[in-house]
Amino acid sequence: MLAGLGIAADYYDPMAGAGIAGQIRPNTRLLWIEAPGSITMEVPDVPALVAAARARGVVTAIDNTWSAGVYFRAFDKGLDISVQAVTKYIGGHSDLLMGSVTARNAELFDRVAPVRRLLGMGVGPDDVFLALRGLPTMLARLKAHEAATLQIAGWLRSRPEVKRVLHPAFPECPGHENWKRDFTGSSGLFSLVLHERYAAEAVDALVDGLRWFRIGYSWGGVASLAVPYRRDTLFNANGRNEPGHLVRLSIGLEAPEDLIADLEAGLTRLRLA
Repeated sequence: MLAGLGIAADYYDPMAGAGIAGQIRPNTRLLWIEAPGSITMEVPDVPALVAAARARGVVTAIDNTWSAGVYFRAFDKGLDISVQAVTKYIGGHSDLLMGSVTARNAELFDRVAPVRRLLGMGVGPDDVFLALRGLPTMLARLKAHEAATLQIAGWLRSRPEVKRVLHPAFPECPGHENWKRDFTGSSGLFSLVLHERYAAEAVDALVDGLRWFRIGYSWGGVASLAVPYRRDTLFNANGRNEPGHLVRLSIGLEAPEDLIADLEAGLTRLRLA
């Protein structure tokens, strides 16, 4: 779509840090960041990326959905624009489709707002009601998501079927030190890499039979979700993504013990398949 509008896009290693300066061209206008990456969960060095962009007059924008804008303060880190999927932690109840774009100052806002209008994006009053309903309980829900997720991810780290758990709060996750420095907490989305001895069909058997986890690409709601990713669909940056199929989990508000039992049964299906 961007190419049809005469806009070029280059991709970069999210762990490039200050090295991103080498990819900034004279016609670069925007540096897009996601922290952490919402599949492979790496946490970039956001201040370094921002500093390199600012030195060349490039606007920076971040997908800040994982932190819900609570555990990572985008504007305190020098970013210009913060984007969130309101569908997720702000809505919080798996029944809303909405997004938000927040600008650091009025000048940036005035550049973005007409584009939103010309693209025909609008929000109905019922959707606004659902977002407002979710805001007062968001912090309490985030804390519940965080506690349950750390418990479940910690249990998965001990499982022989699991090669690596990709959760920013754990040292084996790329960018863990950046997370410790820049974030004040973690939320309910993480991934696990299964040993390469398990075929894709075995991973499907794990996911298909889950009772409490639904299958879905969204996250941040009351219901836990699981989705498998084929390895050849993932960006492989400098060989960091080792062989083995990845499953992404979103931990909802069910009892962690029930979710662990569900995953344990799924890992049994994985081995048998």
